[in-house]
Amino acid sequence: MHRRWVVGLLLVGVTLLGACGDPASGPDAAPPAPSVPGASPTTHQRAAASPTVPAKAPTVLYLGDSLAMENQKVLGRELRRDLGARSTSAPYSGTTLCDYLEGTGERSLVPDADKAAALVRSVRPDFVVLQFWGNAWGYTPCMDGITYDASRARYFERYAADARRLTEQITAAGGTRRPRIVWVLQGPDPITPDRVRRVNALYEERAAASGDLVADAGRAVSPASARYTWTQYLPCTAYERAHPDYCTQPGSDRTALHRDDDYLHFCLAPTTSTPKPCPVRSPGILRIAREITRVVDEGTRSH
Repeated sequence: MHRRWVVGLLLVGVTLLGACGDPASGPDAAPPAPSVPGASPTTHQRAAASPTVPAKAPTVLYLGDSLAMENQKVLGRELRRDLGARSTSAPYSGTTLCDYLEGTGERSLVPDADKAAALVRSVRPDFVVLQFWGNAWGYTPCMDGITYDASRARYFERYAADARRLTEQITAAGGTRRPRIVWVLQGPDPITPDRVRRVNALYEERAAASGDLVADAGRAVSPASARYTWTQYLPCTAYERAHPDYCTQPGSDRTALHRDDDYLHFCLAPTTSTPKPCPVRSPGILRIAREITRVVDEGTRSH
C-alpha cells in the first residue's frame, strides 16, 4: 500500500475514508434526511405500496462503512420502490466488521445501541445487508493494530474470525426469526487488488457456511471482462442511456464511477469532514444499490 506510484491516492483514501458528503446540494441533490432531535445516525424509511412487490414486503437492516454511508438513501429508495421494503440504515464511516460486534466497548467506532445484534433485536429485520470494504490500515481500534501491510496472514485470519462472530451474534439476536445476511462483495481496488479479491472470497465462504446470501455489487462497477481491474469509467448501461443524468459522458457512451480525487468512493460529490449520504446522482451507487435490491428480492421470493 506504500508504493510510490500510489502515495497520492493513498493519502486521499485515508482522508476520505471517514467522509462521504457534499459542500452544497445542486439541482440533482437528494432530499435531506429528516432531522430527529436526539436520534442516532440510524435512518428509517417506510414502505410504499406497489403492485410488483413480493407478497411479504421485507424489512432490511443495512450496516457498513463509508460506502454504505454514501449508498444508504439510494438503497433505501430502491428497496422501497421495488419491494415495498422498510429499511433501517446505521452505517459508520471508517468502520469494519469488529466495530459492529457487541462486547468491543470503547475500542469500537459504533455505539452500543447501533451494534448489529442490538439492531436485530430492535428492528427484527428479515435481511441484514453488510457492506464493508475491509479496513486494512488499522483505522479502527477494534482491529488491535492488525493491518494488511504489516501481516497479511493475521489480517485475513482476524477478518474471517470477525465475520464468523458477527454472524453468530446476528443469529443469536434473531432467535426464532433469524434474519438472512447479505454479504456485499466489493469492487476493484487499485492499491491492493488481491486483498479485495480475498476479502470477497471470505464473504462468499461465510455466506455458504451459514446459508446466507451474496450480492456481487462489485461486479456492477467492474469491467465486464476484468472483475478485479479498477476503472474510473465504464460504458453506460441501457438504463443510464435512458436516464441521461446517470450517463455522465453520453458523447463517448461512458459514465463516471469515481471522482478524479477519490478512487475508493462512488459518490460524485466532493467529500466533507462530516459523513453523510451522497447528495447527487451517482451511477456507481445506483448500480450497487440495484444489485443489492435484486438479491434481497430473490431471497424474499425463495422463502
